[in-house]
Amino acid sequence: MTHRQRVEAALRHREPDRTPYFEYVLLPPVAEQLLGRRYVDYAGDREGWRRLAAETGWEKAVRQYAVDRADMAALLDHDMLYVCPNPVPDGATRPGPSAAECPEDDPVSRLERRNERVAASLGRRSDDRFLVYAYLREELRRRELDLPVLAPAYYHGVWTDVDLMQTMVLEPEVAHRHFALATQRALADVEAYVSLGLDQVGVGGDFAGTRLLISPDAYRRFIVPEVRTVVRRIHQAGLWAVNASDGNLWPVLDDFLLGCEVDGYLETDMRAGMDLARLKAARGDRVTLYGNMDCGNVLSFSAPEEVARLTAECLKAGQGNGGHIFCASNAITDSIPLDNYLAMVNAYRKTFGLPDLARL
Repeated sequence: MTHRQRVEAALRHREPDRTPYFEYVLLPPVAEQLLGRRYVDYAGDREGWRRLAAETGWEKAVRQYAVDRADMAALLDHDMLYVCPNPVPDGATRPGPSAAECPEDDPVSRLERRNERVAASLGRRSDDRFLVYAYLREELRRRELDLPVLAPAYYHGVWTDVDLMQTMVLEPEVAHRHFALATQRALADVEAYVSLGLDQVGVGGDFAGTRLLISPDAYRRFIVPEVRTVVRRIHQAGLWAVNASDGNLWPVLDDFLLGCEVDGYLETDMRAGMDLARLKAARGDRVTLYGNMDCGNVLSFSAPEEVARLTAECLKAGQGNGGHIFCASNAITDSIPLDNYLAMVNAYRKTFGLPDLARL
């Protein structure tokens, strides 16, 4: 199978020749050790990115990022890519102020002010944000790689947004306005992704840790209908929709997956209790599961032998009628030793009879 055929089979719940594999977020120092050169990822190091863009020029920095991502995908034999829109040349700011910028107001007033800023910004977002996808297409073509691309539209999360969570209780209509605006922002990105010929769109956003940060009822009332609106547009355009959140989602799993009408579940959090085998049994016939090698503990602190063993277990848990795409549960950060990362990669490759990736 080709890379694209393998991913399509997993999403259509047909057994591929091997479980598709990619990395959600792969940051330095592991990324630099793999590439053997400097690597700056704007998704994980905005200040480093600003310095790089100042040194080389913004457009050249975006081009280099596309080169690096294509090289990494080729080196690791990835089947797909997750790529965020690039920062714009002027380092555009977020649509709304933080609590620290208006400390004298109550949370409802702060959220109302943010809503006003977001509403005013709609329709004025720069197309420069999407330049990376054009460069990436060129680089993949140069390497004769046809890899599906997943891009984010994560506007419906609540993680760390205390003002939003308080307003959901104090003034529900203001919170509903926030999420309706989030839907408009997400739909604008979806239209860009459709025009660019991308393949998958990430929706939702974090709303849980070891337990939910909001009640199941609040999730159903405020978030599910808005995410579902975005997903229906994604499906209308012929793309795949993937819901994403860390944390323990068992109390709202059917809302998160079936209520939102998504095709996939990304950021499956093993440490929070989202066991892949249990998920596969519960909803693996209808939703493709992305993950879920634990990055925070297993990859960061276990011995390479334990990493290899758990990788094989994860792959086994996800097998059967497609429905599984292998990756870490979240980001490969500076807490993860290169030896552990290579142990995971090579355990994957051993499972499917592929030669080891040598340490560089």
